[in-house]
Amino acid sequence: MLKHLHTLSGHQNPIYALSNTADGKGFYSAGNDKGVVEWSLDTMTFVKVLVPVQSSVYALHRFGDLLFIAQRSGLILVFDTLAAQAVATLNFHKKAVFDVKTISSKQELISTGEDGTVAVWSLNDYTLLYSFPVISDTVRTIAISVDEGEVALGSKDSVVRIYNSSDYGLTRELRGHKMPVTALQYSPDGRFLISGGRDAQLKVWGLPDYELVNNIAAHMFSVYAIAYHPTQPFFATCSQDKGIKLWGSDDFKLYKILSLEKNTEGHFHSINKLIWSADGKYLISTGDDRQVMVWRFDP
Repeated sequence: MLKHLHTLSGHQNPIYALSNTADGKGFYSAGNDKGVVEWSLDTMTFVKVLVPVQSSVYALHRFGDLLFIAQRSGLILVFDTLAAQAVATLNFHKKAVFDVKTISSKQELISTGEDGTVAVWSLNDYTLLYSFPVISDTVRTIAISVDEGEVALGSKDSVVRIYNSSDYGLTRELRGHKMPVTALQYSPDGRFLISGGRDAQLKVWGLPDYELVNNIAAHMFSVYAIAYHPTQPFFATCSQDKGIKLWGSDDFKLYKILSLEKNTEGHFHSINKLIWSADGKYLISTGDDRQVMVWRFDP
């Protein structure tokens, strides 16, 4: 189902962030190096350093031709990939920004991170519209529901908080994890929210009531990313345990393990991020070993 295709080298330091290009023919990677790198999926080669950055990049998020680059410094660089230039720098957070997401129906960008605060920005002129505190510690991850009506935040205090996107009012708190929540993803069919934590667990919350319907001992250590396939009924997870796992999104059955410990190709250190290519042909993973691995998907 997943077969190792290429290992792309070039980064000198751990990598934390991945994002697809607008045309779907490539992807971006970034981390502790001083730049965002573009790669081609057609040739499986390095294309260019897209843009230099002043501090480590913890998250990349693309919206149309815009790439949002969230940094350890607290700054968010807005880069227009079509014009090949930075168009704005968003300056509000006093500490590292760990995640950014967009709500297209409202033309808003949401950011959060180590300062425990959420900032809401206009995608029209990049002004700060609103900000609110969540906790006095780190908020690690953001997920937006399929209908964009709800925003889920995963925090260091092990709680998943659900907000109404219309006014950012807190609607409920999900208390299932024993340790910090490090990954969140709504299912594309709108049936579930899946959370992953430093407790190595996956929690499956049934929508619309967020009832805990499944608990999976998914990995040995922290779950760092959850990524749904764009068209097929599968999702992938990656972990600090150096493993990638492929799960059924309907039956939650484990279908594939990619790990050196299981005698497959794999990463040597913590896997920090994974994404699917836009066409679903490839799974792309990266982490502390400074390697980017491309896996071919055959359902």
